[in-house]
Amino acid sequence: MNQATGSSRDTTRGRKRPNWFYLGFRAQMILLVGSLVVLMLGIQGLYLNQRYAALMENQIGKRALSVARTLAANGLLIEAFALPDPATIIQPLADHVRKQTGASFVVVGNRDSIRYSHPLPDRLGGRMVGEDNEPALLEGAEYVSRATGSLGPSIRGKVPVRDADGAIIGVVSVGFLASEIGDRISSDMRSHLLLMAGIAGLGLLGAFFIAIRFKRAILGLEPHEIARRLQEKDTILQSMHEGLVAVNAQGRITLANAGARRFLSGGVDQDPAGQDILQALPRSRLHEVLRTGEAQYDKETWVGEQLVVVNRVPIVVEGRIEGAVATFRSRMEILELSRSLAEVRLLADGLRAQAHEFSNKLHMLAGLLQLGKVQEAIALIGDESRLEQARLTLLQNRVHDAALCGLLAGKLMRAEGRGVKIEVDEGSSLHSVLSASGREALLCIIGNLLENASEAPRPPDRSPVVVLFFTDVGDSVVIEVDDNGCGVDETRAEQVFERGASSKGVGRGIGLALVRQLCRDLGGDVTLERGEQGGACFVAVVAKSLVTEKEGGSDVE
Repeated sequence: MNQATGSSRDTTRGRKRPNWFYLGFRAQMILLVGSLVVLMLGIQGLYLNQRYAALMENQIGKRALSVARTLAANGLLIEAFALPDPATIIQPLADHVRKQTGASFVVVGNRDSIRYSHPLPDRLGGRMVGEDNEPALLEGAEYVSRATGSLGPSIRGKVPVRDADGAIIGVVSVGFLASEIGDRISSDMRSHLLLMAGIAGLGLLGAFFIAIRFKRAILGLEPHEIARRLQEKDTILQSMHEGLVAVNAQGRITLANAGARRFLSGGVDQDPAGQDILQALPRSRLHEVLRTGEAQYDKETWVGEQLVVVNRVPIVVEGRIEGAVATFRSRMEILELSRSLAEVRLLADGLRAQAHEFSNKLHMLAGLLQLGKVQEAIALIGDESRLEQARLTLLQNRVHDAALCGLLAGKLMRAEGRGVKIEVDEGSSLHSVLSASGREALLCIIGNLLENASEAPRPPDRSPVVVLFFTDVGDSVVIEVDDNGCGVDETRAEQVFERGASSKGVGRGIGLALVRQLCRDLGGDVTLERGEQGGACFVAVVAKSLVTEKEGGSDVE
């Protein structure tokens, strides 16, 4: 029981605990957009509330002043000031005006601010409160004031009362209580708040639908997932050996990976993004794909000086062509790989034939031993051993690099199985310590030249013979391959180095073109001469400094 519990705890400890405070992109977007909508509406509501309150107070002040002006010009009111008891006329008149206009109070006072009217009759005869009558009584001004009277804080309109001669005999004060104004503003703002709440609700609903639509547009991924996938995609694209170029609907490059930039004139370090595809790749047919929407597979074309096999596919989004993608790889690399595989297969066939031949010799030895011919059997073994040992000793003494020595041994073995005699010139020597890239280059150059010489056309009565010479004396590595074939016409001396130029059938004509490219890349060249054997003699020269190790010296004595 305890063991089971401990195992369960370990399993729980190994799991990643969920982050309860983490919000998904949809929730974040709803929260952000909703908060912005609510915040903007709140700020706007506060501003409008203040503006509305200020406007309401201003309009009420003007209204109070207008009512006071009208009442102060009333003839009945003016005549009442001459009576022994003005309140008997003024109080009913002011009360009637108050009820008709909706004012909180209408107060009329004499020059001493003694009330002749008041909403509360028991306050008649008392002094007007507020201490704001002086401008009207002393200066004859008409104005709106805010003061606290006997009924509380209010907004008042003050107008002086003048007799027939224009003398100031009193003052009319029409006011609206601040509490009543506040209640009216609050009542109006409730409807405003309800409207704002409705708009905020619509904003939140809109944010919800926008978040859903946006989430659907990004395939339900979170931002960190999108960033991770973009990094993964970029790493994958840049690590591809194949070249990849993508263009938009206008034919401008949007992406070119490192494999593609190897073929472009700008090199790997220059990003061609933004260029027209025909500017970077003049022979590109991506514009055709953009126009027709038809994919093209396994098409051959030239990119600079490279023959490539290309696939072109349109990018279709919701039925519209939004761009196209081309992937390509050097045809020379493909053919060289196929050629290498074919060579391995032929070498295996040669080994199989030699094994069969060796089996026959073993049967011969067995027969001689059964007949008691021991000396003859020993002589046969000695002859075979001396022949193979002499061949290996010759190569080991002249070639320091083990891989190159192995290639030559394999070529000699394979040629012998095919009936071709390859002779290594006694003056040949290659004692330099080769670098990895230099070894690969020389293996390719020697292998292609020997293969070409072995397959050269010959008259039927002539046995195939190939003479190989190589040396690294001086600043260059020189390789000569001389055959006894029919040779090459001088008018075709340069044509044989062109890609695809071959008399051996379709898919050939790559080896010599590759040899020339490698030689030129290594500071040399390859030429064709008339050989001493009566056929063609190919002379390949490369700079020794470019194929040998940089440290520790290049020559070994």
